[in-house]
Parts: sequence; structure tokens; C-alpha cells
Amino acid sequence: MRRLWFRIVTGDTILAKHYNTALVLLALTAAALLIHGYHPYAEDAEIYLPGVQKILHPELFPAGQEFFGSHANLTLFPNLIAFSLRVLHLPFEIGLFLWHLASIFLFLLACWELSGLFSPDAKARLAGVALVTSLMTLPVAGTDLYIVDQYLNPRNLSAFACVFAVTRVLKKQYLAASLWLAFALSVHPLMPMYTISFCLLLVAMERLGEQQEPKPTVDPSTIAVACIAPLNALLAAPTPAYHEAVQFHSAHYILRWAWYEWLGALAPVALLWWFASIARARQRRDAEKLCLALAVYDLIYVAAALLLSIPKSFEALARLQPMRSLHLLYILMFLMAGVLLGEYVLRSRIWRWLLLFVPLSVGMFAAQRALFPASAHIELPDAASRNPWAQAFLWIRDNTPENAIFALDPYYMRIPGEDTIGFRCRAERSRTVDVNKDSGAVSMFPPLAEEWWEQFQDLRGWKNFQKADFLRLKARYGVSWVVLQQPGVTGLECPYQNREVQVCRAP
Repeated sequence: MRRLWFRIVTGDTILAKHYNTALVLLALTAAALLIHGYHPYAEDAEIYLPGVQKILHPELFPAGQEFFGSHANLTLFPNLIAFSLRVLHLPFEIGLFLWHLASIFLFLLACWELSGLFSPDAKARLAGVALVTSLMTLPVAGTDLYIVDQYLNPRNLSAFACVFAVTRVLKKQYLAASLWLAFALSVHPLMPMYTISFCLLLVAMERLGEQQEPKPTVDPSTIAVACIAPLNALLAAPTPAYHEAVQFHSAHYILRWAWYEWLGALAPVALLWWFASIARARQRRDAEKLCLALAVYDLIYVAAALLLSIPKSFEALARLQPMRSLHLLYILMFLMAGVLLGEYVLRSRIWRWLLLFVPLSVGMFAAQRALFPASAHIELPDAASRNPWAQAFLWIRDNTPENAIFALDPYYMRIPGEDTIGFRCRAERSRTVDVNKDSGAVSMFPPLAEEWWEQFQDLRGWKNFQKADFLRLKARYGVSWVVLQQPGVTGLECPYQNREVQVCRAP
């Protein structure tokens, strides 16, 4: 019976046909949605979605657009999403949801294709893709990244293109690899740089391995240069304002990581070396080459991160975040680990598959519920939100002028129950600066530092603000509305309130 089940679900005959492979990947896409949830306006959506909304509705965001426009101007992501919504006449939220599902499906398809270079066994390949599916929202060491986010963003789109590119490099299809990397760069200017460096490293190691003479024609230093190619950007001297902004982003500096985050950065080296030895014994050259290259890639980027964390003069250069290289490493490492588990441990025994994937999926589901406790696990398009902050932001979108400027607690995304919902992208209104996302924009674009610091200074002590403080913000920044936690501030007219939030007119 077990063997029959595997012939039906994962057998060579079914997965050998493209349409059946697509069905399996669609099922895994649905599983990813159920396990990891969907939160379209959370976290970095506050950086990326306003760019789309500004294209669709140019009258939005008369103030503060530089804090998301700096990202938007470097990528085709907002143009691509806005263009697709216009051409297909899709409502905004439905379009985001469909793009998110498509990005997951394409990511799993890329993983499925790459797994074919690791093993010809369909069950092993399925195990690899299933493991990646189960771990999509696993934190990538101390980088503040997930393998795949719970919402649409440029990283999700560049991720599948980067995996396709790695597969093409292993197949020596360099033109196709270049096209995938060009697409990835068009939607995210930073993340594909790590993949480019890894692809160059793969090619360099391949050519070194092919040399018959003891003295190679390729200088080994080119390998290091390939891996730190993303560090060629101009170094801007840090200012006191910039220094204050980056204090909210310790992930940029590896010396501030906790011990377990260091473990997440260094343990893969030993694991990948072991995987390479298994691949060598099975005479799977592509898998062996990839694992050895990943181990070298990891060590070089750790060294680069240490270099940028030690001298204070390199503080601005740390915005290039060399440890984000771990994002690609985690994808490839877990895909390889899943393939090996499927081939040597899980095999055709369904109870072993259930023993691995059921607790893993339940654990990841529980972790997501803990991250977004006040919101629905899957926030479907146009569904009524149960989160009081989201409810207030939606009221603002529907009942305030498009040119209104709001003042909020600069720490609002850290308030328990707010669930990191972005104000700009959810309310579609301008706001004063915050410490979560706007300081992140400053860390990547130092010229914004002085403007951010000036506003942030004027927002200090927010929890003790009274009517006179809001008058000051109105005079200086044109603030016309404020969003307050209950019980609010006396003397303000507040046309909307719920159990957590008040929306009030500035005096």
C-alpha cells in the first residue's frame, strides 16, 4: 500500500509529466500558504507597496515619499506590479495575492528543477522541495530575512530567478543564467548580487578543478573578488544622524549577533562539507560542486562581514549587508538536505514523511501565529480585518483627504498587537518618520539621514505628547491628523476610535 501511494503521488511516471509536476507544485504552493500565512501589508510591504500605489494614484503621499521612493527608483518592481494590475484590470489586493501565489509557485518550480541535478529519484526531489516549502519563514540566521516572506515583495521575485540562474550555471547555460540574473536585478538591485558572486565562484572553481598543471592560470584571489563584488559601491562617510539610524538595525553588523545567529552563519560550512562528501561518493558532480562552492562562499562573506563590522569608518558600507548572502545559501542548503533525507531516510515509508513534515509544519504555523497574533493567519483580499490597528488604518483610507499628513508613534510597528502593519501601505496616507522602516531606508540611503533625524527628534517622548506638541508638529510638518493608542489625549476631536486606537484631527 505504501509503495502504491508513492506511485500515485510521487512515482516516476507521474512526476515525469509536466502537468502532473505542476499539480504537485500547486499543492505545495497551497501548503505554503496554509503553513506560513499571508499578510500583505506587514513588515517590508511598508517600503515596497507605496511605490506601486503612487504609480496607480499619483496624488497619494505628498510628504515623506523619499523614504520609499529611494527604493522604488532603483527597481522595476512597482512598475511591473502596477502595469500588471492596469492591464488585467485587477483590484489592488487581488492582484497582490495572485502575484504572491505566483512567486511561491515559481520559487518551488525553480527548486524542483535544481533538485534534478542532485538526484534522479522523484521521491528525493519531492522531499527537497517539500522541506523548503515547510521552512519558508525560517529566519536566515541574524539577517532579518526569511527564505520566502509572507507577503509580496521584490525579494520573493528575485529569489526564484536566482535559483533558476544557479541551475543554468551548473548546466553551463550561461546566456540563460545571465537573463535570469538580469530579471532578478531589475526587481531587486541588491539580493541578486550575492547570486552573481556565487555563480562567478562556481565558474572559477570549475575552471580551477579542470586545470591539469599544478600552477593554475586563474588567480585564487579572483574567487574572493567574485564573492565580495557587491562591496564595490561608494563608501559614504557616516554622520551622527546616520549612526543613530543604523542603531535600529543591528542585523547589519555581525558582531552584534547572538550566539545562535553566529551558529546559523557558520554551521552550514560543516554541513555542506558533509553533503559534498556524500555527493562525491554517489558520483554526483553537480551536487558536490555546489556544496563545496557554498562552503567557500559562506566563509568569504563571513570574513567580509567581520571586516565591515570592526572599523567604525566602514559603518556606512555595512548597508550592503554581506551576510544577506546567507539567503541563497539557506535555500540551496535546505533543498540539498531534503533531497538527501528523501533518498536515504524517508524513501517510500509514509510514516517517516509524516513524522518529519507534520511536526515541522505545525511548528512553523505556530511561529507565524505568534508573530501575527492579532491578525487572521491568511488575510484574504477584501476580507474584513480583525486587527484594531488595521481597522483604524482602513478607516483613515476611506474617510480622510488623500493629501492628509499623519503623525504616529515612531515605534508604532513595535506595539504589541499592531502586527507590524505598515501605515503608508495600509492607510495610503503620508506620515511622520518611524524607527522600523524609515530608519532602514536611511541605512541604505545615507543622504536621508538628516531629514529622518530631525523628524525623529521632534517625535521623541511621543507617549507623553499633549495638545501643544501636536500643534508644534502641525506648524513644522503640516500634520493634520494623529493616530494614538487608547486612552488618547484630552482636548482632541477624534472621529474614529476602537478598543486600541484613536484617529484624531490635529488641533
